[in-house]
Amino acid sequence: MKKDKNLKIIERKFMQIEHRREYSHFFNRDMEYKRYGHAGKPVLVFPSQDGDFNQYEQFGMIDVLSDYIEQGRLQLFCVGSVDLESWSSNGDPRHRIEMQERWFNYISNELVPRIQDISWRSDILVTGCSMGGAHAGILFFRRPDLFDSIISLSGAFDARMFFGDYMDDLVYNNSVVDFLKNIPWNHYYLDEYRKKDIIICIGQGAWEGELLPSNRELERILYEKQIPAWVDYWGYDVAHDWPWWRIQIRYFMDILLNAH
Repeated sequence: MKKDKNLKIIERKFMQIEHRREYSHFFNRDMEYKRYGHAGKPVLVFPSQDGDFNQYEQFGMIDVLSDYIEQGRLQLFCVGSVDLESWSSNGDPRHRIEMQERWFNYISNELVPRIQDISWRSDILVTGCSMGGAHAGILFFRRPDLFDSIISLSGAFDARMFFGDYMDDLVYNNSVVDFLKNIPWNHYYLDEYRKKDIIICIGQGAWEGELLPSNRELERILYEKQIPAWVDYWGYDVAHDWPWWRIQIRYFMDILLNAH
């Protein structure tokens, strides 16, 4: 069998880790991601703002899920962001949102099919913390055909937080509270959402304040559209930080994995 020079396999105790580098036609460059685990439910993981594909491991999120990964119940696909070229940039807003749209298309049209091929499964859970939670929301609500569940932790769902008063077609398409609010009642996506497990969680402590309004707005829209969702507000001591996200991801993953 021909060796894939773009695949590096690392053994970590009882966990298989694959570092993959694959060409993206949307970016005309190689994109990298890591797979943790050998079997189980596929999980697409987005990093927090400006993060790379190593971040989830570096901040202990792999450790808190390690038993599920080693048992073959979960396999995590951790991707890097292009936030520095889009959401975090101070450049021309049209160029920035075009870079975000390229990234959206890379994930939905290139990476997700690869995850399906590698895992031999299509029941993908999408998750992320902070900006990763925002990306999870954008991908899930724009392409519910690709995912069966979402766990968004401390996400932002209103693009105005990054683009201010600038609004065009692409900013609108990447602002969950805007496009979801206006989705027609006869749109088939509404029935798709209703079949899924939707978990939106945010704390009410340090550094969560500016994110709370869009979470509450999303909760209101989901309720009005009759879309079942678990929108969970944790306490006033719960900060926008990794120690809490480690607790939250384990809590919600326990519930999802043991409910089916």
